[in-house]
Amino acid sequence: MSLTNPAQSIARTQAPVPKREVSAEGGKFFSTFRDLQPFMWPGDRPDLQARIALALVLLVFTKLITIAVPYGFKWAVDALTLSEAGRTSLDGGTWHALAMGAPVLMVAIYGIGRVLMVALAQVRDGLTAAVVMHAVRRMALRVFEHIHRLSLRFHLGRRTGGLSRVVERGRNAIETLTRTALLTVVPTIIELGLVFAVLAWQFDWRYVAVVAATLVAYTWFTFVASEWRLGLRRTLNDQDTDASAKAIDSLLNYETVKYFGNEEREAARYDRAMAGYEKAAVKTYTSLSWLNAGQAVIFSLGLAVAMGMAAVDVRAGRNTVGDFVLINAMMIQLYQPLNFMGFVYREIKQAVTDIEAMFKLLAEDPEIEDKPGAKPLDVREGTIRFEDVRFSYDPDRPILKGVSFEVPAGKTVAIVGPSGAGKSTISRLLYRFYDVGEGRVTIDGQDVRDVQQKTLRNAIGMVPQDTVLFNDTIRYNIRYGRWDATDEEIEQAAALAQIDPFIQMLPKGYDTEVGERGLKLSGGEKQRVAIARTILKGPPILILDEATSALDSYTEKEIQDALERVSEGRTTLVIAHRLSTIINADEIIVLSAGEVVERGHHSELLTQGGLYAGMWDRQREADEAREKLARTGEEGAPPDTHGEVVVEEHVEKPPVIAAAAGTLG
Repeated sequence: MSLTNPAQSIARTQAPVPKREVSAEGGKFFSTFRDLQPFMWPGDRPDLQARIALALVLLVFTKLITIAVPYGFKWAVDALTLSEAGRTSLDGGTWHALAMGAPVLMVAIYGIGRVLMVALAQVRDGLTAAVVMHAVRRMALRVFEHIHRLSLRFHLGRRTGGLSRVVERGRNAIETLTRTALLTVVPTIIELGLVFAVLAWQFDWRYVAVVAATLVAYTWFTFVASEWRLGLRRTLNDQDTDASAKAIDSLLNYETVKYFGNEEREAARYDRAMAGYEKAAVKTYTSLSWLNAGQAVIFSLGLAVAMGMAAVDVRAGRNTVGDFVLINAMMIQLYQPLNFMGFVYREIKQAVTDIEAMFKLLAEDPEIEDKPGAKPLDVREGTIRFEDVRFSYDPDRPILKGVSFEVPAGKTVAIVGPSGAGKSTISRLLYRFYDVGEGRVTIDGQDVRDVQQKTLRNAIGMVPQDTVLFNDTIRYNIRYGRWDATDEEIEQAAALAQIDPFIQMLPKGYDTEVGERGLKLSGGEKQRVAIARTILKGPPILILDEATSALDSYTEKEIQDALERVSEGRTTLVIAHRLSTIINADEIIVLSAGEVVERGHHSELLTQGGLYAGMWDRQREADEAREKLARTGEEGAPPDTHGEVVVEEHVEKPPVIAAAAGTLG
């Protein structure tokens, strides 16, 4: 069975998007359109370019019809208002034919023109829809890929809710900008040019001057007012992001909220954020009312002046009553795109505000990148070496202080030590989530900084301490280890991880949904799914980061046996909390305050009577106390409620209750 990565599928259908430098002015109006130009005119899609060309042809025809439509109105009025002189110069039949037939014909032309105008505009919009949505898709993919390229340090410092809102608003802003550019800005410019040409030809320069002055005043007011509203919009966005981040943060920590009974506090915290959003939203919408009112006043004054001039010219005999109607129809028809341009300008400014944050996100340089010409990792044996490695997350707080050790090919080395000793940092440096400050980390003599990250991570399998699953099926989460795995291989991996019997007991088996972050499964069940997908990946190097920390002692031995079988023939680095899981390791390295203080086999370290021996004694005492407590509790009950106990609950209880039990397991 072979599954295709959706991002790779999209990449194959289009040319790669070149990375553009986003300057400090990247969020401004024209530079934003410049940045979006490759998306609105996709060079790798001639079919979309043909759509744009055809849409432009239809645009010209639409605007010509738009300008011609008021003439049907003018001619109808002129036919209905034949002068008495014209009436007496014609015989009754001819005058009746003109008086009755011509207006009907002109009205028919007027109606047909409006139908064509609307129909062609809709066809044009339909043609450009594919272009707009393709631009949204490409830009969204670019942002998504860029976020995944950013370093772990960046993601640890960002709030997921706020980041998701930035991306969502940016994606919507791209659609707004591409639609306005293709469907509004260019058509309106063409229509304004045609209106000025008609006014100059049909009337005289005075009308052109009045309309031009109205347009300048209208545009100036719209610009000034929109700039004022821009600050209000930024504040509204900040409040929206803050409220969204607080809501998502609280929901992600649902169980913690329940543990401490802090529902009211979380609601009050969210309400404070929403109060700020409410205040900013009221200001934003109030400012919109002032903007609309000002635009209406400016246009109404321009319309009144033009109509007054037309009335004087009709009385003077320079124009007909039809011309009076024509100037009115032209001005009213002009008001629609002009008013819409005001709306479009506001929308563009707001969209630019929304997209600024996304452009800043795209401007973020990944902390960890492949060097130019980096080669694939060549794993011949799988020997890992840390050579005088020094590292710190913060310059004022060193984590590793000259750590050196070797994990020989096919051997198992365990890293132990108290909390904060730097154990998990070892795995992060090996995965190259961070680069070392000094020293180097090598695999078969190859510095991990000199090889391609993708090949490095393909060669390493990780079972983390805190397993987070995708909100999908158990099958999907196990197959995540290797997409081309068959269902039989998935089930074999699950069997090795000691979770296949549990899955078989579920009503939907491997197609059971695990819920967000896998919360429908117990901690032990999630951990065994993580073990299964690492088994399925089958890498030459394994990292077990406290892989049995979520398992009770009732099933820990079985899981440990499975891990030992999987580790055979593979270079394995174990970061251990429970010392009982690493007594068979080829070497145990004891870290304390970022330094190697002891190393050796389990028995050797016990005889030394140092830090490791003290940790062993304390864990033995804690285990004995738990066993004693269990013996005095319910007869026959395992120490806690993980593992096989959850399986029994799924068997005996209805599906709904079983799902709830899995959540609480």
